Amino acid sequence: MRDNLFNDLSKLKRLGKNCIIGKTVRIRRPELVEIGSGSIIDDFTYISTGLKMGKYSHIGAGTHIIGGKSGHVEIGDFVNIAPSCQIISGQHNYHGGGLMGPTIPTKYCAKGELSPIKMGHHTLLGCGTVVLPGVTIPEGMVTGAYALLKKREYSPWTIYVGPNAREIGKRDSTEIKRKAKEMMNDPEYWI
Repeated sequence: MRDNLFNDLSKLKRLGKNCIIGKTVRIRRPELVEIGSGSIIDDFTYISTGLKMGKYSHIGAGTHIIGGKSGHVEIGDFVNIAPSCQIISGQHNYHGGGLMGPTIPTKYCAKGELSPIKMGHHTLLGCGTVVLPGVTIPEGMVTGAYALLKKREYSPWTIYVGPNAREIGKRDSTEIKRKAKEMMNDPEYWI
């Protein structure tokens, strides 16, 4: 299982069936990463934190999922993350004292914010979306390109755009859920 240039994929905590992991995907802590069956992670993605990825989900090229050894990101089933998104489950507090960065021993570091991120089933992040620590993205939520998601309440099956994640409309969940159920009952896609 050495098809990846940076990682021995057999060291992942869990790798489902029929997954595609790009040759240039970099996973700093593979023992903290679980990838569900039928999922794809595109080239030039960087993951440095705990990740639990559901079935039939996709992480687009150039996405960064960061938060260090203690951070965690959970991605549901049928999730799509477009290229160049930044999903950040841990960050430094720039107002506090202390040094910053992954090269600094913990006892010398500034205090930071570490809070898990959870993405529900059928969610979609548009290109360049930034997700900050502690955000819960409810089922069916979508963002337009370059949205900024801060910790607050978001509504399921809703479309948000822009740096203030402004709501612009709702999605109809009926057909999406019906197609997902139909696919999961189709023997061609049983994994």
